[in-house]
Amino acid sequence: MVSTHFNEEVLLIHMGGLGDVCLSESLFFSLSEHFKDSLVACGIRRFFNLFPQFFIRIENVESAKWLFLFSQNTSHIKWKRIIFVGKDRKGSLRERFGRFSLEHLIFIDMYPEFKPEGEGKHVEDFQLEQLEAYNIKPLKREIEYKWKDRIVLYSEKGFSKKKWGIDKFLEVYRRLRKHNKNVFILEPFDEMPKIEESIIIKDLNEVKQFFSEGGVFISNDSGMAHLAGACGMFTITVFTDFNPIVWHPRGNNISLKSENLDIETVLETTYKIIESNNSI
Repeated sequence: MVSTHFNEEVLLIHMGGLGDVCLSESLFFSLSEHFKDSLVACGIRRFFNLFPQFFIRIENVESAKWLFLFSQNTSHIKWKRIIFVGKDRKGSLRERFGRFSLEHLIFIDMYPEFKPEGEGKHVEDFQLEQLEAYNIKPLKREIEYKWKDRIVLYSEKGFSKKKWGIDKFLEVYRRLRKHNKNVFILEPFDEMPKIEESIIIKDLNEVKQFFSEGGVFISNDSGMAHLAGACGMFTITVFTDFNPIVWHPRGNNISLKSENLDIETVLETTYKIIESNNSI
C-alpha cells in the first residue's frame, strides 16, 4: 500500500503567459501576505522568475515532474491548499486539481468574459475582488512610475494580421530619430533584426532591468507591454482584438485603437507624454 505524502505548503497553479503573469502581480502580493512563508508557484518558470519575492519556491509546470496534475491516475501527494488561477468554464480543472488539496481549493477566474467595447473591468481588479470570497484581503501592488527621457518601440509580429504594422513602427522610429529623440527599437529575440541599431535581449530578467530605467514604451498589445508597465514605464499600447478597458497594462498608460490609427496620432501622443514629464 502506497502512503500519501502530505505537504504543508500552499501551491499556486497559474499557466498564463507573460502578460497574464504581469497582470496577476497584485494577486500574488495578496496571496503571499495572507499565506506568509508557505506559497509555492507552479507555472511557466521564466515568467514567474520575474516576481520571485512572492514565493518560497518557483516550480516549472512544463517539467515532467508535474505531469501528475493532469493525469487521471490517483496521486499520493496532497498539498495543504491548492490555488488555481485560470479559465475553467466547465469546472474540469478545478475537479482535477482539487484532488490534491487538503483544504477547499481556491479558484481565481483569470479574466472576465467578453464585454462590449466600452464596458468591462480590468483584469487586476477582477482577480482581486474574488479573494474576498475566501476571506483573503485584496492588496493592490502599486507601481513606482520611473521617468527617463527615452522611447522604446517594440514591433513584435502579432498573431493577427490586423495588428498595427511593423512598417508603421519603423516610420515612427525614423520620425523620432529625425527630431533627435532618444529612441530605441527592441526586437523579439527569435526574429531577425529589422534595423542595424535594434536591441535584442534574450533574458527576460535583463529585459526587466532595461525597462526599470523608465521611459515611454510603444507597442501592440503584448506580454512585453504588460512587463514594461509593471516595471514603471509609461505605456502606449495599440489594441486590435481585445478590450483595452479589461486588458490595458498596469501603471501609467494610454490605449489606442489600431483601426484607422495613423503615425501622426502616435507621435503626438508620445510628444505630449515627454513634454508633460520633462516640465515637472
